[in-house]
Amino acid sequence: MDRAGNGGAGPPLVLGIALIAGVLASLVAAPGAEGLCGAFLAALMLAIAVNDARTYLIPNALTGAAFALALLRSGALVPEVGAEALLWPVARAAVVGLPLLLLMLAYRRWRGRDGLGLGDVKLAAVGGAWLDLATMVAVIELAALLAIAAYAANAALRKKPLRATAFLPFGLFLAPAIWAGWLAETWYVNWLVGWPS
Repeated sequence: MDRAGNGGAGPPLVLGIALIAGVLASLVAAPGAEGLCGAFLAALMLAIAVNDARTYLIPNALTGAAFALALLRSGALVPEVGAEALLWPVARAAVVGLPLLLLMLAYRRWRGRDGLGLGDVKLAAVGGAWLDLATMVAVIELAALLAIAAYAANAALRKKPLRATAFLPFGLFLAPAIWAGWLAETWYVNWLVGWPS
């Protein structure tokens, strides 16, 4: 139940269909180990989105599992590189997460309230562990635009004014965008780059 006492992010049938679609799309985009990792990523990102929509919280257990999966994926896909394979996802996570952490702290100090939650920062770092930096920039932009559009549409439908202090469950938009970014990268590498000339 959400704070209003409603069912939350949607009925179980819709969530089940979304999960099945994410898993199937992952396995079609990348058959094998990479597709299996993408399928688990889809499940984790869906769980994060649902939890954030219901409670405005992103559980550390889910972001931790997604980060561990990113490391497992890096180590499994290039085992001959060894421990160095784990450095790239960790470095990308830091490059994405640290600026957002500084932004969160600066905004809190400036305005006296949170503008971005620590769970969102951790989730963005997880996205950095999974995605190239250019893709991650696009993912954050897409999630922000979708969150603003959804808030504006909801306010218009309810005929309520927009408020600068409104709480938005950013993870609801960022989590699926991370999986979509992985799907786009995977599709590009496996299908477009590998397409015969």
